Amino acid sequence: MKKSLAGALLVLSVIAVVAIVRAQDKKEPEHKLIEFHMALLKRGPNYNAAGMPKDMQSGHIANVMSLLESGKAVIAGPLADDGDIAGVLVFRAKSAEEARTWADADPAVKAGFLVAEMHPWWSEDVMKKPLTPVKLTTAYLALLTRGAKWTPEKTPATEELQKAHIANIVRLADMKKLVVAGPFGDNGQLRGIFVFKVASIEEARVLTETDPAVQAGRLAIDLHPWMVPEGVLP
Repeated sequence: MKKSLAGALLVLSVIAVVAIVRAQDKKEPEHKLIEFHMALLKRGPNYNAAGMPKDMQSGHIANVMSLLESGKAVIAGPLADDGDIAGVLVFRAKSAEEARTWADADPAVKAGFLVAEMHPWWSEDVMKKPLTPVKLTTAYLALLTRGAKWTPEKTPATEELQKAHIANIVRLADMKKLVVAGPFGDNGQLRGIFVFKVASIEEARVLTETDPAVQAGRLAIDLHPWMVPEGVLP
């Protein structure tokens, strides 16, 4: 199991490294991946489609702002659609246990309105402090999942597909469309994420559909508009 996980991380780490937008001065930095912890905030047992009570919403927003200001969270924001995932928090924590403690301390999570599904996530440390006063802007979050034709085996065909997948990521990064990418570290259904800074979800969808691994059915894309603080994304 450890060997399988290490292999998956190695392959996915290559994806994350090449997906980051290159520096403006064209100098190639040494890429260093950092383990973050991502909380997917999903509807909990006490979720109400009418929305959070005002006091809970105020407490939730204040908590998220505190996490961002303290540096415990590097990016956070709600998904602007009506899916199962209400929002995403990415923590800079010493351990999964510490990140879980922070996620569970949120008023909406404590009240059962939301539940935090935790995943280790690897990325370069490219997120920045939000601009003040905080104002939300729309990015597009693509969750990469195992597709209908996913197989765990490594074959010459999958290796060639992986090379084509990486080449397409580099192309999107060079276009300044793909600004953050990174793999999940738990070798599950979720494989990684792409974050796009583009004009519309339609443009983001067209870009994801150029991925050879998506075209081949090895990966699938779950795409969402993501409201994030201005200044956080590179």
